[in-house]
Amino acid sequence: MLSHNEAFDYFFGEGYVTRLIRPVSSGKEASVYLCRATRSIGGGLLALKVYRNRNQRNFKNDQIYKAGRVILNGHDRRAVARKSRYGRSFEEGWWISREWEVLQTLHEAGADVPKPVAYTESAILMEYIGDEWTAAPQLHRVELSPSEARATFDRLMWNVEMALRRNLIHADLSPFNVLWWEERATMIDLPQAVDPRSNPNASQLLARDVSNICRHFYRYGVRADPDEITRGLWVGFLFADL
Repeated sequence: MLSHNEAFDYFFGEGYVTRLIRPVSSGKEASVYLCRATRSIGGGLLALKVYRNRNQRNFKNDQIYKAGRVILNGHDRRAVARKSRYGRSFEEGWWISREWEVLQTLHEAGADVPKPVAYTESAILMEYIGDEWTAAPQLHRVELSPSEARATFDRLMWNVEMALRRNLIHADLSPFNVLWWEERATMIDLPQAVDPRSNPNASQLLARDVSNICRHFYRYGVRADPDEITRGLWVGFLFADL
């Protein structure tokens, strides 16, 4: 796995960034750094998300997200099962490439996620939410007006439905994984997203996502039944109505 300096050097060498401005956040899975993009890709601000080594990460019970995953290459599949050095490396790369693929799919579909720019075996370069002085706060740190709360809740539920239309469930959606900036919510942290066609825990994970969002917005007077919403989404998915 590359350090943040090595990851920056890679993207610098590939012509994506010109400057590493400052650290933004350090979480259980990754650290995020603010970078300046090159003029050739707009010259704006980008977020460099650098994953921690697996033995430094604190993501618990990741088997629930990987259930139903198929590794087609036999050598890779056996290495993962044996938990060999190569197998562990494969797992690391899979986790990161998974977030990259999910970001691409959802961004292309018009969902509210950061625009993906490039990635390596240990880092993802993506759109930065915020400005040079202030990172967008997590939704749970923001106080919304009643009208903002209703509109934001509806938009997040639209995003959940849009993802399900693309055979994706965030699987860790909460006010901690939503950023708020310029009256707009953006979903982040998507490596654990599951495919409801193959993951046997999909309906449970969808229900948890919906419940987390409903619970947060209840404080603003948004009355929504998470069981009813989940049921409608899941039935729509099963019968291809979404």
